[in-house]
Amino acid sequence: MAPGVKQWPDDSLEKRAYQAVDDIPVVEPNDRNRLGYHVFLYLKGELPSVEEAVHVAQPRLLIDQADAVRRITHSLEAGEGGESV
Repeated sequence: MAPGVKQWPDDSLEKRAYQAVDDIPVVEPNDRNRLGYHVFLYLKGELPSVEEAVHVAQPRLLIDQADAVRRITHSLEAGEGGESV
C-alpha cells in the first residue's frame, strides 16, 4: 500500500502560502504550485515582496499581475497566525 500524502500543519508558512494562491486563475496547476512556492519564499524572508514573488515565479496568469498581487496580499493579511506580512 502506498503511503498517503502528508499535509502541512494549519499554522505553517507553507500552508499559508499555498492557500493564498489557491484562487489565482492560472493556465495549469504547475503555475499555481510555482507561485505558491515563491510566496512561501517571501514569507520566509527570502524575497522582498509579494510583487517580487509573482515576478520571479513567472506564472501564466489568467488575470492581470497587479490583481494577482492584490489578491495574494489580501489573502495573506486575512490569514490567521504565522509571520505577519
